[in-house]
Amino acid sequence: MTQIQGYFDSATSTLSYVVWDSISLDAIVIDPVLDFDPATQLTSQNSLEKIRRFVDGKGLRVTWVIDTHVHADHLTGAWLLRRHWPALQWGMSATMFEVFANFSKVFAWPKTLRLEDLGVDRWFRDGEEFSAGSLRVQVIATPGHTPACTTYKIGDAIFTGDALFMPDAGTGRCDFPGGSASQLYDSIWQRLYSLPDSTRVFVGHDYQPGGRPLRFQSTIGDQKAHNIHLRANTSRDEFIKFREGRDKTLSAPRLLNPSLDWNLGAYQLVRKV
Repeated sequence: MTQIQGYFDSATSTLSYVVWDSISLDAIVIDPVLDFDPATQLTSQNSLEKIRRFVDGKGLRVTWVIDTHVHADHLTGAWLLRRHWPALQWGMSATMFEVFANFSKVFAWPKTLRLEDLGVDRWFRDGEEFSAGSLRVQVIATPGHTPACTTYKIGDAIFTGDALFMPDAGTGRCDFPGGSASQLYDSIWQRLYSLPDSTRVFVGHDYQPGGRPLRFQSTIGDQKAHNIHLRANTSRDEFIKFREGRDKTLSAPRLLNPSLDWNLGAYQLVRKV
């Protein structure tokens, strides 16, 4: 039976997950966070240490760490987990090369910087499946927030990153380079809302609207009935008009620059953590 443990980073409202098979103890980590203090420009591994203690305490065998997309609001801790578990493999969408090209036009990264040097072990393609021990993971491309956004399906659960949030928080923004409200609508409607209503949905962020307690799990049925941005009866034109209008009012993420520098490879120049 597939088990899921969520970890919430309150500084960035990010969810990370450990997913494991309760029989085989094979496990996978999704979207781990490396803590970063913008005031001091220092990193720490408190969030990663919580995951490591949990995994080691349960005797889990982690074989993969995967990112749902290139994060613009926090630093990925993926490659640091490999220091603790040397056999760990790191994977993310091959469309990251498009994201890298888009942001390279904006950021003054060294011309010698190459995404191939990031250290990723496998670049996933839409529709492929891979094994994490006894766990089977399906790769579902869900672009819109960024071109490389990926939902991972493991058993009856999906991990949506920034495509879908909790129903009372809606959907991810689409105003980063290469983002598209039109694509996001198609991704959610065609790729996610076509799944069985009982499919469990685990989100990449929870902004706790109205100050409500933390929530990070819903179902496809819940989303179709109650998502404040995209219900089952929301038209494509309605969603695009709303999403594009809302995105014009949003500020840039607080950790945009350090996150992209780190997550797209500039960390190779300064990765003494």
